[in-house]
Amino acid sequence: MVDIFKPLETLADFVVYNIFKLSPNTNIAESLHFFIYDTLKIFILILVISFIIGLIKSFFTPEKTRTFLSGKHTGIGNFLAASLGIVTPFCSCSAVPLFIGFVEAGIPLGITFSYLIAAPMINEVAIILLWGLFGIKITGIYILSGLAIAIFGGMIIGLSNLERYIEPFVFQTKVGSCCREENAVTFKDRIQEAKESALSIFKKTWPYIIVGVGIGAFIHGYVPTGLLVEYAGASNPFAVPLAVLLGVPLYANIAGVLPITEVLVNQGLPIGTVLAFTMAVTAISFPELLILKRVLKLPLLIIFVSIMTTAIIFTGYLFNFIL
Repeated sequence: MVDIFKPLETLADFVVYNIFKLSPNTNIAESLHFFIYDTLKIFILILVISFIIGLIKSFFTPEKTRTFLSGKHTGIGNFLAASLGIVTPFCSCSAVPLFIGFVEAGIPLGITFSYLIAAPMINEVAIILLWGLFGIKITGIYILSGLAIAIFGGMIIGLSNLERYIEPFVFQTKVGSCCREENAVTFKDRIQEAKESALSIFKKTWPYIIVGVGIGAFIHGYVPTGLLVEYAGASNPFAVPLAVLLGVPLYANIAGVLPITEVLVNQGLPIGTVLAFTMAVTAISFPELLILKRVLKLPLLIIFVSIMTTAIIFTGYLFNFIL
């Protein structure tokens, strides 16, 4: 199989061993090589794949999603909502308008939550980095487990009849388009939108990538292999819940977190623990919860966090067992 990133490895070799004249197999040489190779690799993946995903997302506006999900019932509605959450444009600023718009359109609460769980968890940055750092198998596992959590989490909320815990103003609010209007959008427009989306994602994530890869490079070169595994390895039965509890309140960009987790996995940290931590950071971050607090009463917010935390911990244990 052709290694498309082989030129980057050659470049990293040249910089480390020819320009800086560092000796192979030294800590500083390994750290610098890791930093150069991973940073360039992630930058390329972010730009190329976020452009492709941005092009796909240009066909799925929130308004189209809302219309499509109207009238759908529990089960198939949750599956469709979770699936659309992957390809529909989503940002923190749109969470409240989308929630209000879904409720206004008569979409059941559980189906609405399936969408709101999947959209931030299975986002393009997480997919790109997981694919680039861990390969297609782990990325596929992450996507499928994220979909399962979104579907069943939404179904549990829907079957629990929790509408009384939605703020009353939501049912009286009329909401229009929250992101963009679609008036005879041409393919050229979609290309431009995808290009702008890719550049926007890159501008937002590159500092976090550099910091994350830098920390990962230090761990790769200087932290003894068995040290982290001793405390967070498969032998510690509390590693998964601790990883999730650490990830929930962590206000961190996933672009800075995943390069560090790559090194931890390479040093022997179980992949289920890493996936659980990643899901916690993306799906139940504090900023997202603060935004949702505007439309949800505290009991529903607590129920939402409890369901998500339990599901993610279970997923982490499951994948530690089967992988």
